[in-house]
Amino acid sequence: QVSLTESGGGSVQSGGSLRLSCRSSYWNHCMAWFRQSPGKGREGVAVIGVDGSTKYADSVRGRFTISQDGARTTLYLQMNSLTPEDTAMYSCAADYCLSRPPLERLLRGEYAMDYWGKGTQVTVSS
Repeated sequence: QVSLTESGGGSVQSGGSLRLSCRSSYWNHCMAWFRQSPGKGREGVAVIGVDGSTKYADSVRGRFTISQDGARTTLYLQMNSLTPEDTAMYSCAADYCLSRPPLERLLRGEYAMDYWGKGTQVTVSS
């Protein structure tokens, strides 16, 4: 069983930055960040695949950067130019991705990732 622990959330003003981390108890082939705000469904934010390739939601592309450490056990999300619309609970997910699913499927939540963290809250004030 793989456990995931997120950290780095907090409250910032619009235009500010935060860096989220997700520590895994074991290495993973692919990892992703999702977010959910009250009254909205879960949204894929960014994903990193087996080969290190990345994909982002349109709403965060150019502002957020997903990365992993060399051991593939810690996932990061650097978030810049934050807006109130980015306010949400951010959760990381991980999977061995043995079937090499397309990143688009991971981002749209169409591939059921096996492991999830409990989330870290990000609040952006105007």
